[in-house]
Amino acid sequence: MKKNDLNFFKDNLEQRKKAIKEDLQSNSKEIEALHNSVPSDSVDFSVIETNSQIDLAISANLKQELKEIEESLNKIKNNTYGICESCDDEIAVERLKIKPHAKYCITCRENLEKGKNL
Repeated sequence: MKKNDLNFFKDNLEQRKKAIKEDLQSNSKEIEALHNSVPSDSVDFSVIETNSQIDLAISANLKQELKEIEESLNKIKNNTYGICESCDDEIAVERLKIKPHAKYCITCRENLEKGKNL
């Protein structure tokens, strides 16, 4: 992969990492506020509980993405970024532009998904 491409992806990953950390902090405050609120009736309690579960699910997804971004940044440092973890072929730059923390080339990703659905 070209150095310009690596710099582009590194910057992109760093920006997304920063945004995720801000989102996680915001979600944490929202969850805390929900838990500290006093429901006036069972409907309020249900809304608070539902919103809390949604915020927790969002946080879990963001934490997973953050982990994958950290792994990608380490791969950039180790000169292994953009290499499929399954077949060791290069991951297409077009794919990385859509998902810069992709671990697999499109073919291996499709095969992995088909295997899960069996």
